[in-house]
Amino acid sequence: EEVKNEIQVMNQLNHVNLIQLYDAFESRNDLVLVMEYVDGGELFDRIIDENCNLSEVDTILFIKQICEGIQYMHQMYIIHLDLKPENIMCVSRADYQIKIIDFGLARRYKPREKLKVHFGTPEFLAPEVVNYDFVSFPTDMWSVGVIAYMLLSGLSPFLGENDNETLNNILAAQFDFEGEEFQNISDIAKDFINKLLIKEKCWRMSATETLKHSWLSNSKLHYTISQNSTMLVSAKYYLSSISY
Repeated sequence: EEVKNEIQVMNQLNHVNLIQLYDAFESRNDLVLVMEYVDGGELFDRIIDENCNLSEVDTILFIKQICEGIQYMHQMYIIHLDLKPENIMCVSRADYQIKIIDFGLARRYKPREKLKVHFGTPEFLAPEVVNYDFVSFPTDMWSVGVIAYMLLSGLSPFLGENDNETLNNILAAQFDFEGEEFQNISDIAKDFINKLLIKEKCWRMSATETLKHSWLSNSKLHYTISQNSTMLVSAKYYLSSISY
């Protein structure tokens, strides 16, 4: 059922930052998807690779593309609901173009239908998912905030010693920028994250609003950041393996 849902969703989507489905074949025992080929590896791999030091400007390039892909999905009334670095693929190892993948948990948003879900990787869940409350477009935007935090620091903002602690941190929207990993990160980057990691989903920036935020839209600011920032030290990060 999840694969069939993925096919149905992907057939509605056509965007440069979303992986494309070319065809699907069903046999007696298997369902085969023919998809666009990308060989740059997961964005997650770049976060944990000690030899791959991402700058703040690199992060801007990645996050802008993610937001453009999500903006398109939301315009098509599709919520991804499983955004995380493992579901962002790099087109090649030599550049910064990305593709959002894995639409198996995606849902069509119907305003009159109150959608609830209870799945996902704990540290990327929005508070409304943890609370089994109604989800909508802002649910994806929370995940964008988590991804931005991770790309800038190599750390997971809500990860606790166990799943319960992680979920409690999420419900409290409890995170900070106090570590040395954020010492050279611009205030405008922190503002961007602060406007996404908000417990009340109605106050989060939309995908369209993120693309208008100075951190993503101001090229003069990007130049200043590139001149002033040092390379970020990539921290080892271990993703919890339990999914709901």
